[in-house]
Order: sequence, then structure tokens, then C-alpha cells
Amino acid sequence: MNTIENTILDRVNVWLTPTFDTEIQDQIKEMMAKDPEGLDDAFYKNLAFGTGGMRGIMGVGDNRINKYTLGKNTQGISNYLKKCFPLETLKVAIAFDCRHNSKELAQIVSNVFSANGIEVFLFSDLRPTPELSFAVKHLECHCGIVLTASHNPPEYNGYKVYWQDGGQLVPPEDAAIICEINSLAYHDILFEANHKLITEIDQVVDDAFAAASIKNGSYNTPAKAKENLKIVFTALHGTSITMIPRVLEAAGYTSVHIVEQQAKPDGNFPTVISPNPEEPEALKMAIEIAEQTKADIVIGTDPDCDRLGIAVRNAQGTMEIINGNQAMVIKTYFLLEQWKKAGKITGKQFVASTIVSTPMIAKIAARFDVAYKEGLTGFKWIAKMVKDFPELEFIGGGEESFGFMVGEFVRDKDAVTASLLACEVAAQQKAQGRTLFEYLETIYKEVGYYKEHLVSLVKKGKKGALEIEQIMKDLRMNPLQEIAGSPIILIEDYNNSTSFDVLKNTTKQLDIPKSNVLIYYTADGSKIAARPSGTEPKIKFYISVQEKQQPNISEILNQKIHAICSVLKLA
Repeated sequence: MNTIENTILDRVNVWLTPTFDTEIQDQIKEMMAKDPEGLDDAFYKNLAFGTGGMRGIMGVGDNRINKYTLGKNTQGISNYLKKCFPLETLKVAIAFDCRHNSKELAQIVSNVFSANGIEVFLFSDLRPTPELSFAVKHLECHCGIVLTASHNPPEYNGYKVYWQDGGQLVPPEDAAIICEINSLAYHDILFEANHKLITEIDQVVDDAFAAASIKNGSYNTPAKAKENLKIVFTALHGTSITMIPRVLEAAGYTSVHIVEQQAKPDGNFPTVISPNPEEPEALKMAIEIAEQTKADIVIGTDPDCDRLGIAVRNAQGTMEIINGNQAMVIKTYFLLEQWKKAGKITGKQFVASTIVSTPMIAKIAARFDVAYKEGLTGFKWIAKMVKDFPELEFIGGGEESFGFMVGEFVRDKDAVTASLLACEVAAQQKAQGRTLFEYLETIYKEVGYYKEHLVSLVKKGKKGALEIEQIMKDLRMNPLQEIAGSPIILIEDYNNSTSFDVLKNTTKQLDIPKSNVLIYYTADGSKIAARPSGTEPKIKFYISVQEKQQPNISEILNQKIHAICSVLKLA
């Protein structure tokens, strides 16, 4: 007991009142006796909304995902909805993924909304996150919630909040809702459900979403080309199994091999170390099957089906994973090609990406005379652009972390439609006798040779959070003068929205919301961004290098990345 700080004890004692279940109280008492360090981590702060909503480890405490923390969120949102729409019949849509407790937590969230007199549309079973975004608009809801922790480890769960437009919370709603939540005590939560206000949804919304995905993801690919494309698909034990095979089949792709060992939804993700398609290991089983079946493309999605990994045949004929930036480049270029062929580019369109993604998207947009918009990490900012620029038509957008959004019918990254789009590109290229890698090479020749690299340092718990804070502090207090022999010429600090031109010794303001991101630009065109993750216990370093076409270009780019990692001690 002496090892537990008084501030932590004050928080703990709140959870030992009759407001909380006796089972919860028993767990806390056991932690007090046997695991004071664990108790400290569970109570030292409140879970907060990050770039993708709220995520955390499941368990008891203010810093955990549980009935009470999510109940408090839901009560706060209920109160805020009533203030915003006092004369309207309030409606929300709720979905959940394959994780442990997701279905039970979704029911608790539904109960709280209904107890507050709000109509609830609850999916009858697990569904992809982009379908929830679609459902919010399709059902004319005021708000949407999905219970998911995306690709985090099995002990995590999470809570994403969507607004009327189908996009995730952005200012000013996010701050206002957080303020509303923070004003509540746990005893303010209404848990007693009004079951008359809860309606299960399934096939009608499924049909509408599938049809919209096919409409937005299809681009005049001949039927024969679709039939000739051999696809291996893995759901990595997640929700995509409910929609992607259906959409591919309905779109005309008849040669789809599903990785059966990873088809069944399972929150333990038993066949992978991490169900994250950003990690090469996650696609290992699918790639092995692709080699055996002589497939052309591998598609793998994360548990809530908003990110997708892609592997295709390289110049040597073996399967190779393309990274998120490369996949985004291919899809964006293809979309703009298709729009140009159709005569649909009129100067009133835009594409979008994020500040830590490849600079190539801006260059591609310029080639097609299409506007380019850039925002902070997270698709909520890309969705916000659709609202902020109503005079422009949104074509597509993505970010380096394997997410892409086609059109605006879904206002979040959408692996269902993006998977279909990837197959459309691959099928058309195969019909012309080339692979996606060869298609990418033609884009590099036209736009310039770039290569990106991501380093993620995992720093768990309270101690890890302090380490990440110190790393960012050091980078700001002692800015680098050069990196791998190339002088720093520009420093963008989104924490105070400033851009410092080193050569001119001048500072200007950035017209982007504040965020804990620091970006260095060097004289040779390299770009290095440091950013603590908003949803995981990580600090991420995003590296982008470029060079003009020359012999051994790939080796030269790799050497530049290695040199930068060595300087930053990331190698």
C-alpha cells in the first residue's frame, strides 16, 4: 500500500464506491494487494481521444477500456447530442469488430444511448468499420460508434466516434464532447436500456454498402481481365471476411483464394504475431499460398477492415509487399488516369494525403492539374476536407499507414473499396502484360524516384509515455543541424504551428491544427518526421528520400535511408 501514490489512491477509492460492480471492486482490491505497479498504470490518467478515437488495454481503471469508461463517454456524447439537436429525434448507429468483449461493449453503449432516449441502430454481428461510416449517412444518424482497436494487440479494444457526415470527430465537436465527458461523474451514467429504442440492422445496410463499394471502386475493367486476375485474400481473423469476398465476386472477380486458416474472426489472432498488414509477417501465410497457386496479387486487411496490405510479383517474379506510400501512389495515379480518360477533370477536383506521407501525391496531382490538400495524420482530417471544400469534388486520398479512401460515400479509410480498386489496377495492368511493380516504375520515371521508411519505437505504459515525451522535447530543444551530411533547411513544428526557414532565419505560421509532430527537411530533399502515435504506445519516425533517375537508384535510396537511421540511432 505504501508504494501507491495518494493521487492514485484517490482515483482508486472512487471505484470502490457502490456505483461500481462488486466484481470490479474485488479486482481492484486484488491489484492493490498484489500489483501496485499495474494499479498505477490503470489509474494514473484518463484514456483520451487520439487520431483514431479512444484505444486502450481492457481492464479496470480510468486508463482502461471497460464498461464505465465507455459508459461515461457515451453519456457525455448523449448529453452533447441533446444540446446540439434539441428539436430532433436523435439517432445513432453502432458497430463492432472481432475483438474480445466488442459485442458486449457495443451492447452496453447501445443501452446507454437508449437510456437517454436516443434511437439506436445496432449491427447484429461484426462489420467492417467503413460500413459503420457509411451507415451513419445512409440511415441519417447524428452519430456513430464502432467498438474496435484496429490492429492493436489482443488485450486492446477501442471506441471510435463518427459525426453526421460519417467522418470521425474533428474540432470543434471533439473538444466539446471531451469537455462534456470530463464534467461527468461515473454515477451520472444511465445504464438501464430502453430496448424499444434499439433496432438490429444487417442485410439492408450490407446490400447498400456493397453496391456503393462496387460503384466507387470499379473502373471499366473488361470482364475477361477480371477473370484472369488470380487473387489471394486474407482477413487476418477480422471483419473483412463479411464483405470483401462478396464485393469482389459481385464485381466480377472469380479467381479469389481465401486463406481459410485466417478466415474465421478471432480476437486472439492466433496465426499472426500482429494482425497489422503494415507488418510483413502478417501476410506471410497469404504470400506462401500465392506462390503455390501462382496468384497475381495478395490482399490482407486489419481486424476492422480499414487498412489493407498488398503484395504483387516483382521483376524476379516472386511476391513482394508494396508499402503504404507505394500503394497510395499507384491508386491515386490510376484514379486520375481514369478520370482524365473519362473527361471528368475540370479543375474542380482534389486528392488528399497527410503531412507524414510521401511527397509524390502532391507531384502526381500537379501532373493532372488536380488540387492537392494535406492534413494531419488520421483520416478524420481527410474527411473534414470534403466538408471544408464543398466547391471541389473529392477523388481519393490516403496515408502511408496502408489506408485509402475512394470518393466520399465513406468518410474514413476503407479497405473494402480500396481492395476492389487495387484489383482493378492489377487486372488492367496484367491485361497489358505488366505487373503493378512495372506500373509503379512508370510513375517513378514520370514523377521522380522516392522511397519512404517507417521506424516505430514501442514505449509501453506510464514510463514509456514519459520516454516519448522526452524524445520529442530533446528534438525541439536541441534541433539537428544536419542529417547524414545534408544540412537542415526547414523545420516544421506542428505543436506550435510554425515553419522555420533555417537559411532565411524566418518563421511563418502553418495553417493546420496543432499536433505533436516535428518535421525536418534537408537540402538534398530528404524529409524526417517524428510523431508520437495517438492510438498506440509508440513514437514513429517517417523518413522520405529522393533522387534523380540513375543506375542503381534503389541501392542509392536505401543507402540514404540507412544513413539517416544511423544518425538518429534508429538502425
